[in-house]
Amino acid sequence: MANNLNETPNANRLHIAFFGKRNAGKSSVVNAVTGQNLSIVSDVLGTTTDPVSKAMELLPIGAVLIIDTPGIDDSGTIGKLRVQKTKQILNKTDVAVLIVDSAAGRSACDEELIALFKAKELPYIVVYNKSDLNCVQQLADYEISVSAKTGEGINALKEKIAFFGKAEKNTNCIIPNKLSKENIVVLVTPIDGSAPRGRMILPQVQTIRDILDASAVCITVQPEQLTFVLDSLKTKPTLVITDSQVFGKVKAIVPDDIPLTSFSILMANYKGILKTAVQGAASIDRLKNGDIVLISEGCTHHRQCEDIGTVKLPNWLKKQTDKTLQFEFTSGGEFPEDLSKYALVIHCGGCMLNEKEMLHRQKSAEGQGIPFTNYGTAIAYMNGILRRSLEIFPEIQSEISE
Repeated sequence: MANNLNETPNANRLHIAFFGKRNAGKSSVVNAVTGQNLSIVSDVLGTTTDPVSKAMELLPIGAVLIIDTPGIDDSGTIGKLRVQKTKQILNKTDVAVLIVDSAAGRSACDEELIALFKAKELPYIVVYNKSDLNCVQQLADYEISVSAKTGEGINALKEKIAFFGKAEKNTNCIIPNKLSKENIVVLVTPIDGSAPRGRMILPQVQTIRDILDASAVCITVQPEQLTFVLDSLKTKPTLVITDSQVFGKVKAIVPDDIPLTSFSILMANYKGILKTAVQGAASIDRLKNGDIVLISEGCTHHRQCEDIGTVKLPNWLKKQTDKTLQFEFTSGGEFPEDLSKYALVIHCGGCMLNEKEMLHRQKSAEGQGIPFTNYGTAIAYMNGILRRSLEIFPEIQSEISE
């Protein structure tokens, strides 16, 4: 998460990852591009042992997350684990930068990476480093020659990254319908034992900013205040957005003529997985005794006694299905490659993951024939209000029956 509210969250930054063989000059190029000693530079093979990330402002691009990865040709037992970690970085990369030693030229390892870039439909740039020692002729549009030592070509590389990254940047709004200054949006944000003192969760903060950017009116309440606030307003709210955990309570308070949705459903749409999440929610009622459900969170945090992922969701699912279910849990960067043993994957809103990684997880499940949904969509389904919660997404709402 960003260190303070004035920073762009990492999930909203363009992820630029640098790949290549050991001693191709990856870390040197990263340091030249960032203008900082972000990565340790050494002639010793394998100096970069783990992915190194840095959130920063990189002109002319803006807010980015720079990622320096271990060498793709690392060897040994530990080296193989490093290579595996490097390949996992591809799942959240927006623009891939392949660093090649211009003297050695492209190797089989480099060609393997390029094949991976293409398979994942990633925009990529091939950078021939050490141009002060070797000259590379007849470069393609996606190639560039630089010298990390002298700085030659580094500004041109930044411009090339910006060109490829511009099309990848998510410029969508959290709330899809255009708001105006006459609109009132009510946010229901329970403050319980799992809410850190002095902070709000990221989807709430982003939604508030979205409303303010539209010059609309934002009213933030706890569930116990909702009836009072709705009765006090002379103008009917344009929309009520609730924390998914209190969907059941809020639906009984908000009149049917006021659109109602949740932060998690908005986030699913923002990350591009809402349609799949809606389809996946319907599989809840098809769960059987003994089925294993994977509940995955994109962040890591201290578990509370009433944690939504490990406690509340399993209890709601068992009540909804009246089945004996098994549950497994992952958090942060953990997400199984093999999902075949699961009957359903339920993911959090993904506010700490960028769109690329959320789409990778969704496509991984789809590719293996495993239903995939998210917290808010599943909770709305189990409360019998999924159709209502999709009113602001008519193109998706029209596809379901409830």
